[in-house]
Amino acid sequence: MTALALKPRRVLRAPGLLAILAAILVGFALGARDFTTAANLTNIALQSSVLLLLALPMTFVVMTEGLDLSIGAVLSLASVVLAQVVVATGSVSLAVAAGLTVGAALGAVNGILIAFVRIPPFVATLGMLGIAQGLALIVSDGQSITGIPPSVDFVYEGRVLGAPLPILLMIAAYLLMHALLYRTRFGTYVIALGGNREALALAGVNWRVMLILVYALAGACAGFAGLLLTARLNAGHPTAGVGMEFDAIAAVALGGTSFEKGNGWLPGTLLGVLTIGVLHNGLNLLTIPSALQVCCIGLLVILIFLFEALRKETP
Repeated sequence: MTALALKPRRVLRAPGLLAILAAILVGFALGARDFTTAANLTNIALQSSVLLLLALPMTFVVMTEGLDLSIGAVLSLASVVLAQVVVATGSVSLAVAAGLTVGAALGAVNGILIAFVRIPPFVATLGMLGIAQGLALIVSDGQSITGIPPSVDFVYEGRVLGAPLPILLMIAAYLLMHALLYRTRFGTYVIALGGNREALALAGVNWRVMLILVYALAGACAGFAGLLLTARLNAGHPTAGVGMEFDAIAAVALGGTSFEKGNGWLPGTLLGVLTIGVLHNGLNLLTIPSALQVCCIGLLVILIFLFEALRKETP
């Protein structure tokens, strides 16, 4: 699997993305005040933590030739459920378990609709987006859930051995997902789901169950990301995750994961998340409206694919 992860064709994507990231860094360093301070660079990593927890499993989903448009709404729902449970019980572990359960359950439903009912991923997850968003508004009565205890705030503001806890969680999440994709049979099956499902069936592997597990994993990661989001906002907000599915898909696309034949590259997703994090941060420092920031990310994705298309056509 290591050889699979390090195919030259995939490694060649890194210099292009790194060059774009470097250009963005230089541009903001010259144009945005305080961009290069240690505090701001740390802030970029902190703000990227939630997105990374969504983009990593999104890579798995895309590698199966699928898509999960509901992951942002599931994040919102998990956040408000987690906030309600921790406010009512004072138990962080029970609240995290509730968020994980909600996320995994909705993700599994996505997988069932796609694998067994044969609804296209775009349609199934678009429907789940509406369901999850509606449930988040119902559960919270459309209001932010406040009164979050300090034990939850520590998840975002705390430090372990001098390092911010969210950054440590980012590193742990990446290492875990990297090992899962490139060092386990589960990862082999994920690649086969996008590349050769018939081979899986001939090997005696139930590809439909595997597909459900992939979407359940995405939902569970969104559920855990709800903990970071709640700690970051010091509240559970029913619309806090809206639009994050776009950033997650964009990060996966920027990182070089193909939308066909199980061709994915997890290190590229990490670079894509950092690129989007830097872009958001720099544009915020320049007081660019959020609507234009979304346009900039979309333009960046198009430019990356245009560059790749031109590169492939060059003899």
